[in-house]
Amino acid sequence: MTATLQVTEQPTSQRYFTPEEYLTLEEAAEDKSEYLDGEIIPMTGGSTNHNHISLNMSIALRLALKGLDYNVFMGDVRLWMPKKRFYTYPDVMVIAGKPEYYNNRKDTVINPQVIVEVLSKSTKNYDRNDKFQFYQTLPTFQEYILIDQSRVYVEQYCKLANKRWSYTQYDEEDAALVFNFFQVEVPLADMYEKVDFEAENEPEESAAAE
Repeated sequence: MTATLQVTEQPTSQRYFTPEEYLTLEEAAEDKSEYLDGEIIPMTGGSTNHNHISLNMSIALRLALKGLDYNVFMGDVRLWMPKKRFYTYPDVMVIAGKPEYYNNRKDTVINPQVIVEVLSKSTKNYDRNDKFQFYQTLPTFQEYILIDQSRVYVEQYCKLANKRWSYTQYDEEDAALVFNFFQVEVPLADMYEKVDFEAENEPEESAAAE
C-alpha cells in the first residue's frame, strides 16, 4: 500500500491598507498604483502609442474647449470613487466648471463628466467592465471613451438615463468621434497621429530578441 503525502497549504496573509496609508505610500512611490477597498494594485507602464493617444486627445479637447468653462486633465490627476473605495488615474478627464477636490487634495478629484481610457492588451477587459462599473457610481459621470492603441477602434458610451447608456463604435480613420456631453468632434486621424500599429502588434518574442 502506497502512502500519499497530503500537504495542506496555508492561506497567504493579505495586507490591507487604509486610504490614508495608500495616499502616504503613493506620494513616495516612483510608480503609480490604484487602490481598491484596501488593496494596492500596481499600474503597468504606458507604451509610446498609449502616450501619443492620451496626449493627442488632451490637446484636441483643450483646444476645442478653449475659453469655455471646462478643465481637461490627463494621467497624473487621481480620481476617487467613495462608493467603491477606489482610487485610480484615468488617462484623460474633463470636468465642467471647477474641479471638486477630495479632502482638499489638489491631486485628487471626484467630479468628472467625461473619462477617456486608452486600452492595452492587458487592461482592455478591466477598463471595459470593472472600471466602467466603478465610474458609473460617480453622479457626474456622463460619457466614457475607450481607444484601442493597436488598431483604429474607438468605443463611446453616453449616459441616457439612470443605468441606461448608448453605445457607438468608430473604426475608420476618416471618421470623427463626436462627443455627446459637449459639441466637440475629434477626427480619428488626429487621435492616432504618430501611433505605430506595427510596433504595437509586433510579437513579443521578436521584439525581445532585437
